[in-house]
Amino acid sequence: MYLRPATVDEALAALAARPLAVLAGGTDFYPARVGRPVVEDVLDVSRLTELRGIRDEGSHWRIGALTTWSDVARADLPPLFRGLQQAAREVGGRQIQNAGTVAGNLCNASPAADGAPPLMALGAQVELARFGARRTVPLSDFILGNRRTARGADELATAILVPAWARQAGHSARSAFLKLGARRYLVISIAMVAATLEVSPTGKITRCGIAVGACSPVAKRLTALEKRLLGERLTAGIAALAAPAHLAELAPIDDVRAAAQYRREAALELVRRALAALAAEAGAGRDWS
Repeated sequence: MYLRPATVDEALAALAARPLAVLAGGTDFYPARVGRPVVEDVLDVSRLTELRGIRDEGSHWRIGALTTWSDVARADLPPLFRGLQQAAREVGGRQIQNAGTVAGNLCNASPAADGAPPLMALGAQVELARFGARRTVPLSDFILGNRRTARGADELATAILVPAWARQAGHSARSAFLKLGARRYLVISIAMVAATLEVSPTGKITRCGIAVGACSPVAKRLTALEKRLLGERLTAGIAALAAPAHLAELAPIDDVRAAAQYRREAALELVRRALAALAAEAGAGRDWS
């Protein structure tokens, strides 16, 4: 069975009636089925244009589930989203970015999903809808493990909600994303890091999110490092505050791309570089508003 509903309500009604494999951009769906026929009943949500786009809703930003990575990369967004936009340009090649969706990247739940660290560092939540009800789940609780999420069989991811940052007078926020792979493009990460910082008018860090991907079954927030950074001034020395102990929650593995110890050391270096880059931008007087 192949269904291609025209409205969200139609899609939710279909999910309530029977188990269906949800298909959006297809950039993960089809590669996972190379060499074998598609035997699942499919719900193609690509016509649901109401689930595409990015907008500021005051208390939060809403990123529609079907927003593509090219949409993110080209959007006129504040510096808060620079890290997410940098990640958007690293998701496969241009064709993948044109088709692949933000929610699809998260729902696929790969340990190396490029979208997870920057959205996690932003404190994002996933909006899930079932027929007659909606709920939100923090991204850190939504991805449960390799290819596993908290989405119920009768639920559809409808949006990613990013809380508002820097809404106090004089406060500003910015983010950065760094990815390490065996080559520059079209590569699965060895390690990747996203950092989001909010600073006060005096240059002190008032809020932060640091997340690491490809070094555990799911992307991880470095909560100990975040606590260490709060109240510190954003200067060139900020990178030195990141220490190996702050990465204790990570659980990297040995595989064909890298050894676990190399991943751990690379992640620490990427964290330091991301913090240094944000400090350099602040020191150069670049607009953080």
